Amino acid sequence: MQPEATPSPFLCQRFSTIIWSCLDFDLHKSAVFYAERYFTMDPKNHDARHLYATALLRAGQTYSAMYLVNIPLEVRCSGCLDIKAKCCTALGRHRQAREALEQCIQDTGYTPTPSMGSRNAKAFPEEAALRCRSGAEALKGNLPEKASLSFRQALALNPMLWEAFEGLCAIGSIPEIDELFPPRPSPSKRTQPEGIPQTRHVPTATGAGFFTPDTGNAGNLFRGWRPEPAAPQPFRVGLSRPRDSIVTNDSTFCPPDSSFLQPHRPSRQASTSGSVQPPASRPLSSADEAGPVPKKMRATVRQPVKAKPTKLSVEEPLKKARARPALKFANFFSSSGRRSQPTSSSRAGSAGLGKNDRIPSNSTIATRRSTRLLTGNGAKQTGKHPPTRDRRRQPGHVRSLSTESDMDEEAAGEVAFSRSPPPIAHSPRSEVSPAPSNWTAAHEQAAQEAYEFELADQYIYDLMRQFASATRALSLYDCSKCIAELEKLPHVHQMSAGVLAMVGRAHYERLEYASAERVFKAVRGIEPYRLWDMEVYSTLLWHLQRNVQLSFLAQELLNIDPRSSQAWIAVGNLFSLQKERSQALTCFRRAAQMDPTCAYAYTLSGHESIDEDLDKAINFFQTALRADPRHYNAWYGLGTCYLRMSKIRLAEYHYHKAVEIHPNNAVLLGCVGMAVERRGDRDAALALFDQAEKLSPDNALVRYRRAKILISMKRYPEAIQDLEILRDSSLEESNVVFQLARVYRLVGDDLKSAQMLAIARDTSPKSVNKLKKLLETVKDDERGVEVSQEDQMDEG
Repeated sequence: MQPEATPSPFLCQRFSTIIWSCLDFDLHKSAVFYAERYFTMDPKNHDARHLYATALLRAGQTYSAMYLVNIPLEVRCSGCLDIKAKCCTALGRHRQAREALEQCIQDTGYTPTPSMGSRNAKAFPEEAALRCRSGAEALKGNLPEKASLSFRQALALNPMLWEAFEGLCAIGSIPEIDELFPPRPSPSKRTQPEGIPQTRHVPTATGAGFFTPDTGNAGNLFRGWRPEPAAPQPFRVGLSRPRDSIVTNDSTFCPPDSSFLQPHRPSRQASTSGSVQPPASRPLSSADEAGPVPKKMRATVRQPVKAKPTKLSVEEPLKKARARPALKFANFFSSSGRRSQPTSSSRAGSAGLGKNDRIPSNSTIATRRSTRLLTGNGAKQTGKHPPTRDRRRQPGHVRSLSTESDMDEEAAGEVAFSRSPPPIAHSPRSEVSPAPSNWTAAHEQAAQEAYEFELADQYIYDLMRQFASATRALSLYDCSKCIAELEKLPHVHQMSAGVLAMVGRAHYERLEYASAERVFKAVRGIEPYRLWDMEVYSTLLWHLQRNVQLSFLAQELLNIDPRSSQAWIAVGNLFSLQKERSQALTCFRRAAQMDPTCAYAYTLSGHESIDEDLDKAINFFQTALRADPRHYNAWYGLGTCYLRMSKIRLAEYHYHKAVEIHPNNAVLLGCVGMAVERRGDRDAALALFDQAEKLSPDNALVRYRRAKILISMKRYPEAIQDLEILRDSSLEESNVVFQLARVYRLVGDDLKSAQMLAIARDTSPKSVNKLKKLLETVKDDERGVEVSQEDQMDEG
């Protein structure tokens, strides 16, 4: 994947197609994901800005959308004002919405960007989108197995549905990335054939379904769809019949409707300078389905073409086509906004037709004629010779056609992406005059355009695979791998708000709170009205005891959206930090009311209730697990409740469940070690604490717990080493000083023990009882000093 400073017109067109398809099918998170990628690559592009703002507005992030389009007047366009008016309407600011609309009306010379132009949208979504939405509803309804099945089916139909992959990550049932999104070979440009004309290969499926372009070989338009037997097919796939002419004025000879599987909108792109249209294709007529047609002889005396059709093997379909020109299947793929792209010979042929020879514009079946015949050159044919179609099966002497006719026929085959073999397979004339190489500038341009579309598809697919790999690692709490995968992204994507939020969450899960705080500050600088991931940021500030920053964040989030769960979680964390538990519980309940599927609100309510009512806390944690079975914080909270109730086996079970979800959390491993120690297995507990210390060497709580076990096992030198490290990092922690004074007394170092006692007296003068017990400690005494405060491992 090559990073691009400025995306090409083909890449812009592909992004626009994917984003509008997601918006049309109510996949707002997928639209935001791709729109953010597009806008990050080219922030000065107003088309990318409009798409990103529209996606955020549809996703309910109204303030973020308005922040994008509320830019200085000198760089603002009427499209930005239109989106701003929509945002103001959603916020109830109707006067500001009117002012923005009046400014739009005054700008009469504004040309809409491609994403804001006219387009055709499909009224009913594709099967892949329906399965994705079905999985999302099953996930909210606590049906993880059915949700996983729906998401997998959606990705099998269309691997570009980002919401389906995020749903699998939320469930925890995530296959390998190469299994879901297999790597694809790099596209290659078709070059000029050597000797004989080269056949056109059928384009490979991109897996994008309704995300693929209208025409060109960027993807298979009909993945998962099979035409009816008698229906005209949009592409010549698997047929090997030569074409008599590419001349047609039939309006039904156009690419399929963009609203079916290909939501490219040429009507929008027509007004954009620099955008290149792929070569137009035309469906087969009934003549192609009837069988191979021999080349027509060049007669010295031409006869007029009769309007009455002759009897063929497809006579009935022809009659039905003339009686009902608007066939159901043909109209399903036709579009009034599309036109065929005839060549100069097509226009000449159209001008040379007589009154009875002109092809109707609404007919789905076209009569094939030679280019020489349609041009009108030469004398008129007499009635001595039968019509062309009557001579289709008659053997006779065939003369070689002109080079111009050969080029026209081969060009028609190339435009239709035909697998037709070279003309030598159907005409003996090639033995006398071999077909020359007919690679023209039009073929070169078509090949270049197809190659550019393939490059755009490949870039988006590889970019999506890279994000999927990082998202999978984060959902499995493999934070180091997540950060490593994000570092492989192009630099422009690394600095986006979505990527930085993922980096901040990875540092938070690794208990690297200082690094996470710096990253979240950068996220707020890039997107100041962002609501997503702010509940994690508020809990991070709670851990760091940042009272002022947390208060400012809570007020801002509440002003942005008072009906968001993130805002009320931040307010609840603020009250919790100020030891106002009743107000904190009220805010957490309010957050749960705003979003009943928010498991984090129930979990925080349980942590606030754990010191007062264990049964009430257990109910909160169980409710959180009903909302999200993979919420490891709720499993941890249940383990803590059962440990306080002296139900050691239940506590160990729930701690183990939390560790299964988040195996790289040192605090959770320390909790398991604490339960195992209470059960009496000190060796197993020490092994768990050693593992936790390797995962997080800077975690003071884990090191303190290990030091206490070492003291109980009479391994005093190792305990002293851990306690001295804790003393240097936590100077005001009286419990560490007490334990260090106790160990010095146990090893017989009375001088250092007295020094630690003096420090402890100055640090915590109210701990007189602890000091008296410590003075009564004798050498090698196995009695432990009960420390009530540090025996509780609080995790938000």
